[in-house]
Amino acid sequence: MLSPILLCIDDRPQLLELRKAGLKSLGFSVEIATNGISAIHTLEIMPVAAVLIEYKSEGLDAEAVAFQIKQRFPAQPIILLSAYSDMPERVLWLVDECVMRSEPLEGMVQTIERVTRGITTGEARKHPVRLKRKADVA
Repeated sequence: MLSPILLCIDDRPQLLELRKAGLKSLGFSVEIATNGISAIHTLEIMPVAAVLIEYKSEGLDAEAVAFQIKQRFPAQPIILLSAYSDMPERVLWLVDECVMRSEPLEGMVQTIERVTRGITTGEARKHPVRLKRKADVA
């Protein structure tokens, strides 16, 4: 059985490689992109279970990239990774889930599984997502 393919987007290659290694160790196939153009190209040529995009990067406008992805691939699950707990609501409408970047990898995997299950079962999100923090779960 093939492992699900994830697309990780961040403009910092060293962080992408760390995320890729961690997710691969948990059974995922991982593609990486450092900009919106390469992310869209990847989505055009292969099916991707979920997109993980870093919210704040110097050379990457995550909001614009998420908007482009949803315009071209409306059903594509997007998970926003962030170190910030407050984000504009317009961003929260674009993504399927938000995860604190400090979340352990296992928590991120649970989010990935939940998002891909929700999309495949046809559940539609009717409101913007809220950032999940450890304090919210405890």
